Amino acid sequence: MIQSHPRISKAVIPAAGLGTRFLPATKATPKEMLPVVDKPAIQYVVEEAAAAGLDDVLMVTGRNKRPLEDHFDRNYELESALNKKGDAARLAKVQESSDLATMHYVRQGDPKGLGHAVLCAAPHVGDEPFAVLLGDDLIDPRDPLLRRMIEVQEQHGGSVVALMEVAPEQIHLYGSAAVETTADSDVVRVSGLVEKPEPADAPSNYAIIGRYVLDPAVFGILRKTEPGRGGEIQLTDALQQLAADEKVGGPVHGVVFKGRRYDTGDRGDYLRAIVRLACEREDLGPDFRTWLRRYVTEEMQQP
Repeated sequence: MIQSHPRISKAVIPAAGLGTRFLPATKATPKEMLPVVDKPAIQYVVEEAAAAGLDDVLMVTGRNKRPLEDHFDRNYELESALNKKGDAARLAKVQESSDLATMHYVRQGDPKGLGHAVLCAAPHVGDEPFAVLLGDDLIDPRDPLLRRMIEVQEQHGGSVVALMEVAPEQIHLYGSAAVETTADSDVVRVSGLVEKPEPADAPSNYAIIGRYVLDPAVFGILRKTEPGRGGEIQLTDALQQLAADEKVGGPVHGVVFKGRRYDTGDRGDYLRAIVRLACEREDLGPDFRTWLRRYVTEEMQQP
């Protein structure tokens, strides 16, 4: 029986990190503004939220993040210049980011971890379920993961996390979930979570990736959550409490994702994401793939 739950309309995007793995590029430029082909990474994330029907977006920022606000604001001088030149194509691209959603901003202040960043959203979210999207994970728009997660939350209530199977030796890079099967092949019941366990201690090789749909009860738990791994307030620790006692805020389910995910979390994966997305672009792909094949062939012939 399908239950009725409040419609989800709000998305929270934590974006207060320092981006130290991308220094010196991030000394004066937020990591989220680094381009993935010709759009900043953060725009892909906001586009995903908007495509899932979440038209109210709160970005949790920190110091030196003003370019994020400027990017999603109107730039009347630039728009006027493009309009006078009759450059309708570039004008549309400039206006696109400011028309995606209603944007709001709050500063995290002290960088106390993902759980603390989510807690900063409590006054804006209120007593409603909401989505959290992490900027390091870009999900291909052809694979509507977030929309599916919202469907599961609307059916079951509680919270929903995105899961992806990874090699056992990689699970220490993620949160890991203990799961039970359900009637839906892509949905599991989450009975426990561990943040970045050693492979031998991981309950499974189902890794939590950067998409969540959360019950507002998580805020009450986060207020009482002590710093965990890395001395930070971990969202995974709060979700573990929700999974252990569904009377607190409903059950925790996971959607097992097998689609296209682009990881921009480190330099190597960032470069691979750019290549993959460029290859799939209709305007860039044909010429770029031809060049890439020739380049790879030439490199393989080098002594």
